[in-house]
Amino acid sequence: MIPIQNLYYLLCYAWNRLPEQAELLAVQADTFHRPQELLAHVLLTGTRRLLRQGLPVAYAEREEELPELRGRILLAPSVARNLLGQGRAICSYDELSANTPLNQLLLGTLQQLAHTRALPAALRHELKLTQRRFPAGMEPLALSATSLRLVHRLRPTGLPGFLLNVCELVYHSALPAPTAAGRPRFRDFRRDEPLMARLFEQFVRNFYKLEQRHFRVLSETIRWQAEAESPEAFDLLPAMITDTTLEAPDRKIILDTKYYAAALRPRYDQQKLISPHLYQLYAYLQNQPAAPGQHLEGILLYPAATQTLDVRYTLGGHPVRIVTINLAQPWQDIMADLLGLIG
Repeated sequence: MIPIQNLYYLLCYAWNRLPEQAELLAVQADTFHRPQELLAHVLLTGTRRLLRQGLPVAYAEREEELPELRGRILLAPSVARNLLGQGRAICSYDELSANTPLNQLLLGTLQQLAHTRALPAALRHELKLTQRRFPAGMEPLALSATSLRLVHRLRPTGLPGFLLNVCELVYHSALPAPTAAGRPRFRDFRRDEPLMARLFEQFVRNFYKLEQRHFRVLSETIRWQAEAESPEAFDLLPAMITDTTLEAPDRKIILDTKYYAAALRPRYDQQKLISPHLYQLYAYLQNQPAAPGQHLEGILLYPAATQTLDVRYTLGGHPVRIVTINLAQPWQDIMADLLGLIG
């Protein structure tokens, strides 16, 4: 299982943000016993930084009874209340405010974490203190699938976007039923294979985007090298979308990440590679046309959980490597292994 200290690196790269040096030192200095403590700590320090910089603001529509014209007059309610004869009117106008869905969601998530008994008392106290730094009268937005969709539609970037991802992971690691006292409970999201598979894929792809300059890094859709009697028949073919493609004039690497407990499976008392993973990569390579002079190769990358593996083949004329990476080793070694993989 990934050590909690390494989770910070993984999450930063998965969310396309280089780790902050000051935050790295704080994470390395603290001892976290549960992933939820790390999430709470990262959300707390990031929110404090956002508060120091000034919360993001946006225009929001307000309706108010006023003695002077502002924005546009809402005639029907003003007449219904006989306000015009009194020199007053109900006006609708846009106001620049920090009372935005993102800030409300941050406040709501801090409140939820502050009521989590699994967190140390000192950390819960700091969460409560940070809530008081939000503008007076701001209504918290409860952490839910609906509120997350609402804020994602606003497409926040930078630090606000990073904190939104932290909130989303807090939501996905929450257990459905709170305690009898109404306090939220959380599970260790490292045991959630589908969730960790998405994070592992994003981590690897964004690591290469941020840490090397030789390859262009993308996720691409590969067209089937096939013929069909009608265009409708092509629509029935499954999509081939790579996890990570690294492309340079002389080399093209199709790298597929698989977050599984083991890279081998027992079959008839023998350990074998996982056939669907190999077939998938083989199909990608066979249907991927290479540019003139471009060397095409494939990599299957697994976390080293129960076993380590590094084997090489030539399949359909293309070099293929099946390899594991130890996510429990020191971060500098992880970084060196990933860069060495494409060297």
